[in-house]
Amino acid sequence: MTVACLLCDTDGGQLVWRGAKLRVIRADEAGFPAFYRVVWNAHVAEFSGLSSADRQHCMDAVTVVEQALRDHLAPTKINLAALGNMVPHLHWHVIARFDWDSHFPAPVWVAAQRPRAMLQEDAVRERLPGLDASLRAKLGLALGA
Repeated sequence: MTVACLLCDTDGGQLVWRGAKLRVIRADEAGFPAFYRVVWNAHVAEFSGLSSADRQHCMDAVTVVEQALRDHLAPTKINLAALGNMVPHLHWHVIARFDWDSHFPAPVWVAAQRPRAMLQEDAVRERLPGLDASLRAKLGLALGA
């Protein structure tokens, strides 16, 4: 019996860029408009399951996404995480955090500390098409197809 894997069966969000080894998606996470994931294409559960070269390739992608978020959105902080408890398929969360977001400074996965700042979220959301275009260009240059 084969166990279904969301990240094997779907892109896992809005596809921003796909290379031979990994893809970058923008997740639809309420309250966090700049929530991206770097997803390894092959089903691998743990980072240590990659070769040294593939680990470097993956972290190069995470770095490109982080830097693009910083350059385009000037967030208060970038959160990086590779949990995989719910979906045991290697993926890195790269999340732009702002001091006005409903959970800041706590993790996005805990209870909100304040109401959502809808106007600020909308302002970030308006900048995402330009960010995504920049990501496609930068990932293509850094990682190739």
